[in-house]
Amino acid sequence: MLGISIATSAVAGVAIGIGLSYVWLSKSMKKNFIHLEREARAKANAIEKESALLLKASEIQIKEHRIEQEVQIQARIAKVEERNRALILQSKEMTTKEKSLKRLELEVREEEKNIQELEEQKKEEIALVVDAMQNIASFTKEEAKAYILDKVEAQSRADVASIVRKYEQEAKIEGQRKANYILAQATTRFAGEFAGERLINFINLPSDEHKGRIIGKEGRNIKSLEMLLGVDIVIDETPGVILVSSFNLYRRAIATRVIEVLIEDGRIHPGRIEEVHEKVLEEFEDKTYTEGEDILIELGLFPMAEELVQLLGRMKYRASYGQNALAHTLEVAKLAGVMAAEMGGDEKLALRAGILHDIGKALTQDRGGSHVDIGVELCRKHGEHPTVINAIYAHHGHEEPDSVESAAVCSADKLSAARPGARREVQETFTKRVKELESIATSRSYVTKAYAINAGREIRVIVNAKKMSDNEAVLLSKEIAKEIQSKVQYPGDIKVNVIREMRATSYAK
Repeated sequence: MLGISIATSAVAGVAIGIGLSYVWLSKSMKKNFIHLEREARAKANAIEKESALLLKASEIQIKEHRIEQEVQIQARIAKVEERNRALILQSKEMTTKEKSLKRLELEVREEEKNIQELEEQKKEEIALVVDAMQNIASFTKEEAKAYILDKVEAQSRADVASIVRKYEQEAKIEGQRKANYILAQATTRFAGEFAGERLINFINLPSDEHKGRIIGKEGRNIKSLEMLLGVDIVIDETPGVILVSSFNLYRRAIATRVIEVLIEDGRIHPGRIEEVHEKVLEEFEDKTYTEGEDILIELGLFPMAEELVQLLGRMKYRASYGQNALAHTLEVAKLAGVMAAEMGGDEKLALRAGILHDIGKALTQDRGGSHVDIGVELCRKHGEHPTVINAIYAHHGHEEPDSVESAAVCSADKLSAARPGARREVQETFTKRVKELESIATSRSYVTKAYAINAGREIRVIVNAKKMSDNEAVLLSKEIAKEIQSKVQYPGDIKVNVIREMRATSYAK
């Protein structure tokens, strides 16, 4: 009985455990189900919201696409309308042009009709004259016609030539007379000096031992000199002499003075070279300023800005085509002053414009660029007179002279540069220019020979007298001069002489 009761108790315990397990599992499953249901509903809500957002975004994109299409359609419509308006305007213009052309066509036809009537009238008159001459002089019809045409052509050419020559001769005589008077007055008061500057300075040495001292140990002294002074120092076998070479006259003069001071002092080493160079620079600055100041006092143009005075003195060490820039400037200033005075202008203003017309050349070797632009910049900076500015521009053709004083400076500049002996040129450049002048002349029809003479400042052109008339010779000279002016670079003026002559030769046997 005890075993049965234990077994029954065990079964009951198991049943109770199973029941409790079932209850617990049921509750647990229910909780899991509720949790899963909530998650599913949350996901469903999220998907529903995302779908709503996507739907709204799609609707917005569709609306934007529709708006863009409408804008494109409107733009296309506007382009079509604009094109239609342009076509309408073109059609109107074409209609107007057609009307104008028709009107012009009618006018041309009317003119042609009038010309034809005049031609017929002329033919009738010529025929009457021919018949009269044929009856009187026993000319044939063709001979009389040729005679009349020759006479008419000769008379027309003679009339044209006489008119051209009359006014040209009057202008030439009057211009030559006035120019000669002004030049005579100027040249009687002033004669410019010319000094051709060389590219090498010679320095005499007390002995040949100084050559070694100038070279220095391992060439240190001569390297220091050339680097500091910006020149070439040539030491060759010539006894008692060294050469200083440079295109810059100012640097060359300073270098010459530095070497002379070092030779006199006897102490030659890199430190002493720098010390002497600084001292000589200061001396040259004072010297150039004093020279510029003396020139302005002599001409009665003082005061002037200190920078301009300094640069004016430095022009003594500047050359152009071998012509000293300061000598050229003084020559131009004095000639311009005399010319302006003779023509009723302001002599002092012409002098000032002449003395400053090339002031930019004092800086071109250091700064580069056009001396005209540099000169204008300097003069504007220091408040110079507008006539001075115009003269600087005008003497190289950048502007037209706007006053008597500017014109006088331009004329004086050409006279100073173009007079014989004023400038030197490289032989190759001179030969090239002369050949170019002759080739321009010989390229013309009926020209037999051409010679460039007077150092390339005049060209003589020989033409075939049988094929060219006097009038055509006048025109040919003007055409050649115009082509030379546009193609050839030259100082001053070039005179073009066209010579037409007829020679008759016979022999007595």
